[in-house]
Amino acid sequence: MLVSVFAALFVHYFYPSRGDEPITVVIEEGESAAQIAAKLHEREVVTSATIFRMLAWLQGRQGDFKPGHYVLYTGMHYGEVFAILEAGPNYQAKVTIPEGFTVAQTAEKVAQVLMFPAEDFIAAAASGDYDMDIIPAENGDNLEGFLFPKTYEMSVETSPRQVVEMLLNQFKAETSNLEWQRAAELGISPYQAVIVASLIEREAILDEERPLVAAVIYNRLRMDMLLQIDATVQYALPEWKDVLTYEDLEIPSPYNTYLNKGLPPAPICSPGLESIQAALYPADVDYLYYVATGEGGHFFTSDYNEFLRVKEEVQGR
Repeated sequence: MLVSVFAALFVHYFYPSRGDEPITVVIEEGESAAQIAAKLHEREVVTSATIFRMLAWLQGRQGDFKPGHYVLYTGMHYGEVFAILEAGPNYQAKVTIPEGFTVAQTAEKVAQVLMFPAEDFIAAAASGDYDMDIIPAENGDNLEGFLFPKTYEMSVETSPRQVVEMLLNQFKAETSNLEWQRAAELGISPYQAVIVASLIEREAILDEERPLVAAVIYNRLRMDMLLQIDATVQYALPEWKDVLTYEDLEIPSPYNTYLNKGLPPAPICSPGLESIQAALYPADVDYLYYVATGEGGHFFTSDYNEFLRVKEEVQGR
């Protein structure tokens, strides 16, 4: 009887039933093995804080546990817990950066997940010492357009600079096979192609319309026309507005394409791959105007009077 009780206790403490639901545990800098043991026992990761401390002492592992965020499970074996805590934080946060986000919007998104100030991310992005040959020297501290939109998994210990480097490296990886020489054929630099792509990203919703928006931009540039793209004015304003006023269109900014001919001085957001491809491969059409018709679609034309007619019809609905 006594033997069976002892055997049951042995199994309970050393071979518990592992749970399926993950548990997040944070080991703080400077915490002792006793404090860690108590925390793990409280979360039911280990069956006994005393056994944890004893085994850590017997095996000389008391100072080997690294601080950070961990994903663990209830009823884990002591050796498995030791191995994880010695390897270092294993918690992976998932961050999704949508297409069309600015540096500031990206900073807010990342900061919400990784729990550091958004200002730290913005400062890291503006440090100007990243290896991005596509960005001209005069724009080196402006990474707008190059924090590639994607879903990322990263440790919650990741620093703002490391996140910036991750997003920049993703841009390089995603665009490495693009025919950047197409930019010269279109009369622009690769950097300006990203500027065009950022305009496309903010103007087009439907993928099939991205090359058409690109065509309008290039056609207007060739004819020395103002681009008159609302998204550039929105970028120049201190905050997004649902409807622009005539006063907004007069805002004195190099990004205001209602006042300044040519492309804005830098991208206005981070474009997705489809918009970058459209910037390098615009549609072969003579369109100069487009107007939103609802549900993400646009009407395109090369005739100004037709543009005005359709615009009036759409606004009158």
